Amino acid sequence: MLRFLIVPFLFLLSCNPKAQNSPTTSEELQTLFSMPKKLKEVSGMTLSKDQKTIWLIEDRGNKNAVYGINDKGDMIAKVPVENADNTDWEDIISDSQGNIYIGDFGNNDNERQDLAILKTDLKSSNQTTTKVVQTTKFRYQGQTEFPPKKSNLLYDCEAFVEMDGNFYLFTKNRSKGFDGTFLVFKVPNKEGNFEAKLIGRLKLQGGYNDAAITSATINTTKDKIVLLTHKNIHVLTGFTADDFSAAKIQKIPLNHNSQKEAIVFKNDKELLIADEKAKNEGGNVYHFSF
Repeated sequence: MLRFLIVPFLFLLSCNPKAQNSPTTSEELQTLFSMPKKLKEVSGMTLSKDQKTIWLIEDRGNKNAVYGINDKGDMIAKVPVENADNTDWEDIISDSQGNIYIGDFGNNDNERQDLAILKTDLKSSNQTTTKVVQTTKFRYQGQTEFPPKKSNLLYDCEAFVEMDGNFYLFTKNRSKGFDGTFLVFKVPNKEGNFEAKLIGRLKLQGGYNDAAITSATINTTKDKIVLLTHKNIHVLTGFTADDFSAAKIQKIPLNHNSQKEAIVFKNDKELLIADEKAKNEGGNVYHFSF
């Protein structure tokens, strides 16, 4: 049963003029603020180590930059990544030491063979540029065709987490006859070129907007991973470092349908979620409490 942090949230609204004008989208998902208008295609979100900066990226067709906003939605930083191209950046995460990684693994057509995770030296919103200091290239175990048959388009990815020196990737199903199946792969957090090891084949319930995974985040105790879709969050527990096949999945409806593309734990009981701007909706950061 979910319970909500009503008093802290009301205090936040009272201090935030932008949020006062933002309607509550449901009893559960609360609109915090609208993002700067120039950020229309946000694809990932993470927090700085001091939690004073929300770092955001956009996907392919956009600039090779990481954007920083504050807790009121004001743009405080635009930091170009000087030695990397935005082929298709789909998620951004940080580890327990505050290192920031960009997932350049968007693969809508399942035909890319240059997938990579980029570790940056981004530490502060005062930086004018950042650079990639480690490139983890990878290929998926089991993929032998580029692209595979339309019934087996399981190798797009928009979601990953870092846990104890490894990356865990959760694929986005683009198969004809979508059934919610997704794959979990493990890749070492190292410089090099690796085969991503398949450690789980799982299924989410519902149609595409219910079950196509767009982002992921992990809590500080590393025993809970939240997967984001357009309409829901899905909480994974009971996994081990080398095996996700027996993971338990709890589906929690957000009672709100938009192109949600980014999620991060603010703390172990609170989540921040962001969606893309589309016509007269979206382009917001939301708050959700367990």
